Amino acid sequence: MSTVLERSSSQSIGGDLALNPVSNLHGGSSIASGLENSHSQKDKRRWHPSRLSPFRSRNDNRFLENDTQQPLSREGSRTSRTTTREEWWKVHLFRGMINDIKRRAPFYWSDWSDAWDYRVVPATVYMYFANILPALAFSLDMFEKTNHSYGVNEVLLASVLGSVVFAVLAAQPLVIVGVTGPITVFNYTVYDIMSPRGTNYLAFMFWIGLWSLIFHWILAVTNACNGLTYVTRFSCDIFGFYVAFIYLQKGIQVLTRQWDMAGDTSAYLSVMVSLLVLMSGYVCGMLGESTLFQRYVRKFIEDYGTPLTIVFFTGFVHYGRMKDVHVETLPTSKAFFPTAERNWLVDLWDISVGEVFLAIPFAILLTILFYFDHNVSSLIAQGTEFPLRKPAGFHWDIFLLGITTGVAGLLGIPFPNGLIPQAPFHTQALCVTRQISDDDETNKGKAIRITDHVVEQRVSNLAQGLLTLGTMTGPLLVVLHLIPQGVLAGLFFIMGVQALQANGITQKLLFLAQDRSFSPGSNPLKRLERQSAIWAFVIIELIGFGGTFAITQTIAAIGFPVIILLLIPVRSFIMPYWFRPEELATLDAPTASPFTMESVGGTFGLVATEDVLDRQQSAHSGNRHGGILVGGGESLNQAARSSEESVVDDELERGESYRLSSRRSARKRSTTTKY
Repeated sequence: MSTVLERSSSQSIGGDLALNPVSNLHGGSSIASGLENSHSQKDKRRWHPSRLSPFRSRNDNRFLENDTQQPLSREGSRTSRTTTREEWWKVHLFRGMINDIKRRAPFYWSDWSDAWDYRVVPATVYMYFANILPALAFSLDMFEKTNHSYGVNEVLLASVLGSVVFAVLAAQPLVIVGVTGPITVFNYTVYDIMSPRGTNYLAFMFWIGLWSLIFHWILAVTNACNGLTYVTRFSCDIFGFYVAFIYLQKGIQVLTRQWDMAGDTSAYLSVMVSLLVLMSGYVCGMLGESTLFQRYVRKFIEDYGTPLTIVFFTGFVHYGRMKDVHVETLPTSKAFFPTAERNWLVDLWDISVGEVFLAIPFAILLTILFYFDHNVSSLIAQGTEFPLRKPAGFHWDIFLLGITTGVAGLLGIPFPNGLIPQAPFHTQALCVTRQISDDDETNKGKAIRITDHVVEQRVSNLAQGLLTLGTMTGPLLVVLHLIPQGVLAGLFFIMGVQALQANGITQKLLFLAQDRSFSPGSNPLKRLERQSAIWAFVIIELIGFGGTFAITQTIAAIGFPVIILLLIPVRSFIMPYWFRPEELATLDAPTASPFTMESVGGTFGLVATEDVLDRQQSAHSGNRHGGILVGGGESLNQAARSSEESVVDDELERGESYRLSSRRSARKRSTTTKY
């Protein structure tokens, strides 16, 4: 007898779950029937397999049946209510924002109390350096290409604005908000277009920000973020690949400018320092994943290796004969003052009426860029590899992003938005892992570490924002002025290499390049019938990346957000004609978990099927799946509490996570946490 989990209509996400038996569950029609019964009486919408899924065949029931034969394991994931989608033309104004607030508001106090955890400390320190130093290097780029319109203080204030607003008010405070490579390209491209006209650049940027604020609010009110249901790893990997190359390109540009600014000797020293910074930062990351030393030593090196590398090489250039070589450092200005001779408030009326309306198409492009860039940053920060337990809120966050965009335009600072790769790095830094025995046939008896949970809180984001604000003071600006530009270039290389290493395109390229006889049999790519499908998929991804990167090297760079946005319909509506469903299921995947995607209505028809199959298999076998023990008549709430207590009782190694509150408080909190 198979069973299907059904949520009672009177319960919310964290409420009790009930097990209702449904016999003869097989194929798409039975799944649809089970889902229909599981919906509340109030919600009349039904999911049906006829809704195209990029990961399931429309008519291939065997594909579903084969999945049911294999246990589905979702370590640390939460159960969630099945989500459905209405017709695209039915717009319920403000519904998305209201639902986001309702889902997240009950967790607001715990967002602060849960910060009493050691993982917050290294995450704050790491994100402070990972956010501020690339932003400072971007400020150097904009300082030279916008005639000193944007400098260090403008970029720092933009990072503070984004960090404070999103840490305090956002539905998902894990997303790091600041100045990114794409917005840097946007800013100096607008300057190149408008400067020959004699337009007041900052006033024009204000009107771009104001129009973009309106467009962001329109997107939030009309629930436009529901379109994220079509965003998969395909488009996220291409955009992440592009951002990684932007970091590498900016690092190279910083170094090439040294020949004109300081001469050959200084330039060669800067190149050497940048490569040493890259090697040191990369080795620190490798040591954190290795088996060398004790665990707490490895974790310390992983957490603080990059910041300490920057501090060390800042002083390294003053050692021995190198102190006689002049190296270019980061230019700074007076504390809390704009770089140029102006006030913080922009003279917004120093512009013609025609140019006010000319800002509209630029604002549309900016809104497209932020819609994709910020939401993709948020999706990756809440990826399927992170067992998050608190709901997301994309509609509310895009509303907040509109506010920060308008305020940034008024202050004459760059527009902040979600950062890649800093946002997922932040979530990763907050992960608490535990050691288990790997039962894989190739690794029997070998201990591996898995992510147990993520310390979801608001303090680390807020703290790194306040540290950035403190950096605008006179003494710390003097310290920033000591950082050689070669060190900044090395940090660009670290960020770019780390982003490439974790990218899905890179992983597929490495698989194609390796000897297949040494590839583990558990690798899903190896089980594909048509290996040529991998080549075709990667080539399409590289074409998308190449088109995006190429257009940013021309005066047409202002239109690159459109190229990025077109990746979504290409993946959702064109590629299913080129690839088999099982190939897309292997080569691509949803970016975030079904629980996260509830905010936007699910993941293109896939969530309901997988959740039902997962629960059906769990109930049938009576085993633990996704951190919940099902079977034996025990209620799911009791099982969830038991699972939570076992997590607290599980011994976490020192240096990985140390709860500063008492064990009793931790146990009390775990028993009151609901899945």
